[in-house]
Amino acid sequence: MNEIDLKLLWQSASVSLETNIAITKKNTEDITKMKAQSFLSSMKPIKIFTLVAGILWVVPLCFILTNLFLFAYDKISLFFLYSAAIQALLTIITIAIYVYQLDLINRIDFSEPIIALQEKLSKLKLSTLRVTRLLFLQLPVWTTFYLSDSIFKIGNLLLLIVQGFITLSFAFVAIWLFINIKYENRNKRWFKWIFGGKEWQPILNSIELLDQISEYKEQK
Repeated sequence: MNEIDLKLLWQSASVSLETNIAITKKNTEDITKMKAQSFLSSMKPIKIFTLVAGILWVVPLCFILTNLFLFAYDKISLFFLYSAAIQALLTIITIAIYVYQLDLINRIDFSEPIIALQEKLSKLKLSTLRVTRLLFLQLPVWTTFYLSDSIFKIGNLLLLIVQGFITLSFAFVAIWLFINIKYENRNKRWFKWIFGGKEWQPILNSIELLDQISEYKEQK
């Protein structure tokens, strides 16, 4: 075999190796995207269930509240009325966010560029944090809906102090969580306890997988 034949053989082997490497990288990227898509798909059932449960809860509640405001405003406890109204409002906002999230998940096309996918996952991440903050804002009203004017008419100081302590404690926790529920705290124990499960972990897994693809491409 002469020198020319050796050079041709070397070039052929080099081209074949580069082709195999390119195919391997493409397959790795496709498999990683499929895993990320699977993680996101696993979120749909719990979100659909929560959405349906929220609608079944808030529609009758809004109907009852509307009738109470119109026909029994001066006969019903205002503590119950406004506590339930706040719960209904926050639930409606939560439902709207869940509809947005499901639509966003359905619109994520994993054939898109990595940057576009990362942007959509970032929106999904932020909306998940926001909806959780809103849900925790309901905490204080769970301690006031059962109250009535009689608690003040009786004038039981101990009862008022206990009730005030409970309501203020729940309000403090709600405000603290509203402020501190953010992505930077994702590795803290309390954050993991709140966000463990299908509402959060699939998003993190998908983000990590896309970050791996991005890093892998940068190393090319």
